[in-house]
Amino acid sequence: MSVRRVSKRVNEAGPDRGPQDDQNGGGMASPMSAGDFLAALTNEGVRVTQVGDWRHHNRNHKGPWGPVHGVMIHHTVTSGTQETVEICRDGFEGLPGPLCHGMIAKDGGLHLVGYGRANHAGLGDDDVLRAVIAEKALPADNEANTDGNRAFYGFECENLGDGEDPWPEAQLDAIARAAAAVCRHHGWTERSVIGHLEWQPGKVDPRGFTMAEMRDRIHERLK
Repeated sequence: MSVRRVSKRVNEAGPDRGPQDDQNGGGMASPMSAGDFLAALTNEGVRVTQVGDWRHHNRNHKGPWGPVHGVMIHHTVTSGTQETVEICRDGFEGLPGPLCHGMIAKDGGLHLVGYGRANHAGLGDDDVLRAVIAEKALPADNEANTDGNRAFYGFECENLGDGEDPWPEAQLDAIARAAAAVCRHHGWTERSVIGHLEWQPGKVDPRGFTMAEMRDRIHERLK
């Protein structure tokens, strides 16, 4: 199938000051190494494909990555797994890749496309980040004033994002496993996993399941 691409208005936010600079408790952590990331995913039962030199493909020259506080879930607004992998790795005009750390395909396979700072989260709400750090209920996202590319692991998920494109069980299970793998490594709960729509005003992804449902799945895996 051909890829259908829609501009996602994700900012390549530069380094800033935010809650991650002011809070020393909660979910703050240094990013795990690429090797530990791969091991965490495979140990959680995720079927992983390594794409090119993913371990060193990042946007670290544009700003810091870390401390990290959570995991962010997105949909791609694309169809066709190979084409989607290429977009997530390379980006497109105005938004260079990588656009995430891993792309989760319809069949449940996870394609590692980058590691380090990635253009996935953009600017979001500092109050949301404080809630993620404290693992408390999320407030409404009504500001875009804090660099999320610095603070979150990111997984893009192959889906048209129209509310009609189905989410196969294998894909939903892989999303839960991937997020749980990161949380398990850092000692986080499911409250450290959010959707893009909970971070940046105007975002709708992921569309087709609720983040409450996904956090329930992650909670079950972390028991």
